[in-house]
Amino acid sequence: MVIKNLENKIKLVMIVSCLFMVGCIIISLGSIFTAKGMVDDAHKKVYVLDGNVPILVQRTTMDETLDVEAKSHVELFHHLFFTLAPDDKYINYTMEKAMYLVDETGLAQYNALKEKGFYNNIMGTSAVFSIFCDSIKFDKQQIERRTNILMRKLVTAGELKRVPRTENNPHGLLITNWRTLLNQDLEQKQKTIY
Repeated sequence: MVIKNLENKIKLVMIVSCLFMVGCIIISLGSIFTAKGMVDDAHKKVYVLDGNVPILVQRTTMDETLDVEAKSHVELFHHLFFTLAPDDKYINYTMEKAMYLVDETGLAQYNALKEKGFYNNIMGTSAVFSIFCDSIKFDKQQIERRTNILMRKLVTAGELKRVPRTENNPHGLLITNWRTLLNQDLEQKQKTIY
């Protein structure tokens, strides 16, 4: 009877010990997953200092900001490619920066304009080219010469392709199959010379 009682107590201790160990494992795994989730959430939060005041901001993925980055990328490329001053170093600098944002179709268009003497004409006539944009839709290009200002309608097309982000291409996008569809004069105004 004493032996049977002892066996039952050993079985009871084994069952309690096993249940205790299973409970400890469940609590440990739950704690690990909870801590990992908290760390992942903390990594998504970034504090930005505004003067001495920390402001909490959320990190986002490229998929969440693709529309905004695409518009900014296209606007930056067009600004670099079409905003020109009568300075060959400035033109070379902006074209070099623009070529990081477009594939070989942009370089082909640049070379075609260069062969036609377009950039030499800008320097010879002291023309200043500026582009005015309305988000991703570019409505007008302004060409300011010594005696007049020409407004021109400019329509281009292309596709966007994702590429790795670099210092020269911070959006991680590349304009492919880029072409000018329309380049039409709208109005010309005489400048008042004082």
